[in-house]
Amino acid sequence: MPNIKPRLRAALLALPVAAGLLGAAPAQAATTHPGSLTCQGKGINPAARLHHRAETFIKAPLSTVWRLHTNVESWPRWQKPVTSVQRLDPGRLHPGSQFRWTTPAPATPSTPATTLVITSTVHQVKPGQCVRWSGPAIGNGLRIDKGTHVWNFVPVRGGVVVRTEESWTGQQIEADPATAIKYLAPGLDLWLADLKTAAEARC
Repeated sequence: MPNIKPRLRAALLALPVAAGLLGAAPAQAATTHPGSLTCQGKGINPAARLHHRAETFIKAPLSTVWRLHTNVESWPRWQKPVTSVQRLDPGRLHPGSQFRWTTPAPATPSTPATTLVITSTVHQVKPGQCVRWSGPAIGNGLRIDKGTHVWNFVPVRGGVVVRTEESWTGQQIEADPATAIKYLAPGLDLWLADLKTAAEARC
């Protein structure tokens, strides 16, 4: 198999997914994730070697945070790494909803610049509380077979605590998990930071 480390270092850093998707702990093979986030009883892939969790406090009303996050077509306006989003069905997010979004991956010594195309399918959603989706991310020379992403929103005094957790699976990224996990975590942290900035600016 070709050396994929340079490819992963550049392309995974561009991904805002994950998340966060357990800190910067080393990737490990696991069959369970005690205390993992869930939405209506469903969480990340329990067998995934690559997974990360993150959270932040946002000083804004729950309604503002939820609306920003679930109005996926608005993501490019407040998330620089997201270059486009297309809803594949109308209305509010619901089980079965799909959306396709893109994020750039820069050129590396072994691959040309490419765009990762991510097609997400919503599986569970409870308005104002949680949402869970999954899907593949595919680009020229880089593929994540399935990312599973869970978001929880908890009202607290003065704002909202947003928690997120994500798992990635796929032969290519699992060939170099130590590199992949380094870029899964910052991607989720960046997403939360952008959500915090956008929501607080509306207050």
